[in-house]
Amino acid sequence: MQFLQPPGWPRAKGYSNGVAARGTMVFVAGEIGWDPVTEKVVSDDFTAQFRQALENTVAILKEANARPDHIVRMTWFITDKKAYLDDARAVGQAWRDTIGRHYPAMAVIEVKGLMEPGAMVEIETTAVIPD
Repeated sequence: MQFLQPPGWPRAKGYSNGVAARGTMVFVAGEIGWDPVTEKVVSDDFTAQFRQALENTVAILKEANARPDHIVRMTWFITDKKAYLDDARAVGQAWRDTIGRHYPAMAVIEVKGLMEPGAMVEIETTAVIPD
């Protein structure tokens, strides 16, 4: 895996501008902050939902023998930009607790709503298990 950092660009904070990788690709559907057994949203707290969405993502990656450090790309869909920004420290801690200090290429997009009632965040993930 190679993190792409064009010369002269400031280092991205909390994500990478690009990643090049070779290996087995793993695609994870949009995961939300729900209990995967009961399919009930775990909380009305943004960070709690975010943490659960990451934990769900890691569980799916594990099924392919992939780890969090194999993640090359994520797209987050959030319903409340203010809640995300207000919880930025806690979101960062949830990230480090679940994913570690690995920062793939990412985008965060504010959306009007998500399919599941009460969901505040949905995360799509692509990972590459090296050859």
